[in-house]
Amino acid sequence: MSATVYLNGEYVPYERALISVEDRAFLFADGIYEVVRVYGGRPFDLEPHLARFARSARELRLPEPDAENLAAVTRELIQRNGLNEGTVYFQITRGAHGPRAHVFPTGAVAPTVVVLTHPLSPEGLAAIEQHLREGVAAITVPEQRWARCDIKSVSLLPNVLAKQQAAEHGAYEALFVRDGFVIEGSSSNLFAVLGGEIVTYPACNYILNGIARQRAIRTARELGYTVREEGIPLGALSRCQELFLTSTTAEVTPIVTVDGQPIGGGAVGPVVRALQAAYREAVQALG
Repeated sequence: MSATVYLNGEYVPYERALISVEDRAFLFADGIYEVVRVYGGRPFDLEPHLARFARSARELRLPEPDAENLAAVTRELIQRNGLNEGTVYFQITRGAHGPRAHVFPTGAVAPTVVVLTHPLSPEGLAAIEQHLREGVAAITVPEQRWARCDIKSVSLLPNVLAKQQAAEHGAYEALFVRDGFVIEGSSSNLFAVLGGEIVTYPACNYILNGIARQRAIRTARELGYTVREEGIPLGALSRCQELFLTSTTAEVTPIVTVDGQPIGGGAVGPVVRALQAAYREAVQALG
């Protein structure tokens, strides 16, 4: 855990980072978040994460975060907590206000701003490497989320239930199916290789436009692959040459089975390997 936490403008010990029971994130899930991966003590793709954080704030009519200040806070927490491999978590809520009421608080109510770090254990890092090397299993589940998945809101209960369902089936990820199309995972974006082309659901209100997703699309095109942003029909999974997910913590992870059926013969394919190599080159370029 984070030994030092940034809370509302102050650096405080973890055990003293206390938030009101009337905070609107606690009562209404009225808040947003971001997660940034840290490699070798350096944050990866921090700028685009903070830009998306600001967009989420605007969409929920929250005070827009100061990206320059949060970048400085990120560096300070990494140093204070001696974080080498891990993540930085950011959260902004509409603040604490009583009595409980659905409408926005009136008057001057300060937002709650939290930043904390989480180290990745050697076991956690080993698990990530195994997933990257061997691939993971996934299941499909019906879409049950709201229609603004493009906002990185802390309201994640449908995602939690889907991820738990995957775990109970011995799978790594649950893939949401909307109107006959597989659109994304409970905590990841989804890509398929069909007919030699890469297909991923278009960035819209039904998915989160992941930072790793955006990087994968740019990289794939730079490598000469055709990328089509369109729906992946559920019925097309059986003929995918490759299937993979992207996220800040999972990078580019191959999916080798869905609902117990192998994808691409159950082996990790060349497109994934090429994208993984490019991703790691970008990480190594951090210095």
